[in-house]
Amino acid sequence: MPLHIVHHPDYDAGFAANHRFPMSKYPLLMEALTARGLAGPDALSTAEPAPVSWLKLAHAADYVDQVVDCRVPEKIEREIGFPVSPRVSLRARLAAGGTIQAARLALRHGIACNTAGGSHHARRAQGAGFCTFNDVAIASLVLLAEGAAQNILVVDLDVHQGDGTADILAGDPRVFTFSMHGDRNYPARKIASDLDIALPDGTGDAAYLSRLAAILPELSAKARWDIVFYNAGVDVHAEDRLGRLALSDDGLRAREEAVIRHFRARNIPVCGVIGGGYSTDVAALAARHAILFEVASDYGR
Repeated sequence: MPLHIVHHPDYDAGFAANHRFPMSKYPLLMEALTARGLAGPDALSTAEPAPVSWLKLAHAADYVDQVVDCRVPEKIEREIGFPVSPRVSLRARLAAGGTIQAARLALRHGIACNTAGGSHHARRAQGAGFCTFNDVAIASLVLLAEGAAQNILVVDLDVHQGDGTADILAGDPRVFTFSMHGDRNYPARKIASDLDIALPDGTGDAAYLSRLAAILPELSAKARWDIVFYNAGVDVHAEDRLGRLALSDDGLRAREEAVIRHFRARNIPVCGVIGGGYSTDVAALAARHAILFEVASDYGR
């Protein structure tokens, strides 16, 4: 069976090429997946916008309405990092819908990936840090509301701490949030996950992978997980301009292999989202994101 991949052309909201958020990585990621033979017609599903009722499971109703109607206050837009235009609003709803769709495919097939997602800085009250809606938190709460899952694990390996996911899911015993991130990176003010591991600047492949290998058995032993949401941010890479953990391409591949192999060996479904990645060489960035899909393609059923 091919790896099930969820995508939409409007994941690219058409930002200028010099914008700090590299929107062009989404079409370039699809080009990379096509070149690797991973994006055939049997593999691809088209994302649909998440309904407003799903968005409001995770976010304050007034904020959701502001995004949908494109009337987000300028102060919040500054915290997000860009104006919420109609294209941005649609993109946020599509990315959330795509992660929900990928989660359902993962429950059915063992693993699936969204070519967007991982918007982990969006908190209950508002967006922040290039994140408008928190797709993983939304998807978790949708699955719980529908009874499709009872115990959910979030494994967030983006270089930035998953403050928004922690904020939205705090106190919900059905979801365990784990974030391993750079200690001295954004956000300056962290919101505690159920488990946080903060790493020093310059952490390279060996130390990173050793720490990850030690924690994965602890995570899988905490509950009988119905699904794992895996935020595979590549901003841990040595050449990423917003990360400082110094992983190599080989380190990224070993990380994806470690996470996916660990949970699939225990027959736990994995829903992968791409998370952060910020490089002026956007083609190289897209190739880093493609590593998740290359590794995941070996673990479906």
